[in-house]
Amino acid sequence: MIQRTIKSVIQGSWRQGFLGKGHKALNVLENISYQESDPFIVFMDDDMNLPGGPPVGGPHPHAGIETLTLVLNGDERDLLTGSLEIMSAGKGIIHTEEISTEKNVHFLQVWIVLPLDKRWTEPVFQKILLEDVPKVITDQYEIRIYSGSSNGLTSPVKDYTPFSLIDYHMKKNAHIMQEIPGDYNGLIYVLDGSVTVSGRTIKTGQTGWLNKTGTSEESQLTFETGDQTARFVLYAGKPHNVSVVQHGPFVADSAEDISKLYREYRNGEMPHLRDLPESQRIQYFKE
Repeated sequence: MIQRTIKSVIQGSWRQGFLGKGHKALNVLENISYQESDPFIVFMDDDMNLPGGPPVGGPHPHAGIETLTLVLNGDERDLLTGSLEIMSAGKGIIHTEEISTEKNVHFLQVWIVLPLDKRWTEPVFQKILLEDVPKVITDQYEIRIYSGSSNGLTSPVKDYTPFSLIDYHMKKNAHIMQEIPGDYNGLIYVLDGSVTVSGRTIKTGQTGWLNKTGTSEESQLTFETGDQTARFVLYAGKPHNVSVVQHGPFVADSAEDISKLYREYRNGEMPHLRDLPESQRIQYFKE
């Protein structure tokens, strides 16, 4: 089996987020071209401790992508700790993120580009809560499998672009093996502590990019901890290997498509997330 390695380690930098005071953000894909990050086009670590006041945020559209919101620390009302929400925007959807009260939340938001044949599909919303996420738990680690497979367990989440999203909590002196398809592109993002991935150490706030194998054969990663614990996430997906055009919240094949999406949004032709029929809203429960 092919042993995957880490081709580069990048140290992230926290900055003030667009919501102003109390919002800090780390752009994991800063200075990374889409050609290198494909199929991931946005990856933000958002940590918010907002004091409340005049509303910030509001309704806005998306199209051509799937948004993945992994809640690290929620408010236990709108955002539940450990939950994952996937909004497959398809041909276009509007959702509202407006905050006017005190809010202390921390989440990862990632955008995955939809494949060509799914770019204009009907929007779908999926949600899975922490208690329903498949888990591997030993005395050395806990693995939470939000998408893809790990150590004999597979997530029920459906995705248009095949990808793995796995959250690892490792104690000291622990060891984990992880298999992923060799043609998956992706990264390890360390939330806390330090982990050695196939011989290379990655620390808090750092991103380790996987090497590319040039084959679809199954490949393997090795995770090890020494005298520190570690929490980190693996995001890895099948690249599309086609160029895209992005403008704000839209991803499409051409500038003409982007213009079309803006016209549809202005003309009120995109549905709001809250108005999706039940057939397009899926919540997963443990079997």
